[in-house]
Amino acid sequence: MFFLTPLDQFQIISLFSIKVFCFDFSFTNSSLICVIMLGALIQLISYISADDNSFFIIPSSWQVLIEVIYETVSQLLFDNLGVKGEKYFPFVSVLFTFILIANLIGLIPYSFTVTSHLIVTFLLALTVFIGVNIICWNEHKLHMISLFIPSNTSFFLALLLVPIEFVSYMFKPISLGVRLFANMMAGHTLLKVIAGFAWSMVSAGGLLFFAHVIPLFVLVLLVGLELGVALIQAYVFTILTCIYLNDSINLH
Repeated sequence: MFFLTPLDQFQIISLFSIKVFCFDFSFTNSSLICVIMLGALIQLISYISADDNSFFIIPSSWQVLIEVIYETVSQLLFDNLGVKGEKYFPFVSVLFTFILIANLIGLIPYSFTVTSHLIVTFLLALTVFIGVNIICWNEHKLHMISLFIPSNTSFFLALLLVPIEFVSYMFKPISLGVRLFANMMAGHTLLKVIAGFAWSMVSAGGLLFFAHVIPLFVLVLLVGLELGVALIQAYVFTILTCIYLNDSINLH
């Protein structure tokens, strides 16, 4: 597929148009990648919960991957919530795995990066935010108001700090979603710019044809960097989720 600009790679393309009255339920390239991610996640969960002795003392490559994900999420929850975090392990592990798969699939040529769209990352962050507040309400009821009042604060100072803390608290899902979206979109845009620059040098011919090796070498380095960003952003999203859970349970 030929893109005119680096931002064309983020375009939503309708594969099968489905319209009912004024509603559009078309199956898009984003929907296709989501289905692939869901299938990969279901396959991974099925492998984990298999009853046919799929795990061995000497682990296979897939078993090592599953154990690394398990240990990473388990350690994050234990470091932030202690024993209380065990019951949130299924949700946090699925969240981490989903974002990780979405980020990695986006690195495959001619695929689509779902997490490069703000609406997707914001909905993920909003889901976490709503869930955290429900947990906080169930744990503390009206005492959750103490989230907005720092300890040992005088009455007059509280009048100033409470609105600031409330606004800061309400912006948590926005900052969480924008962080993931911005990092993924910026990295993929840069890759496309460098790749387009190298192709322009090849098309120009002459000495530029041989000089295109330089941007190609930079491109290889950037792909490695983007692989690291994909892993780190999934980790950052998960650790911030654990921190928000800790705040809602312990009212820090």
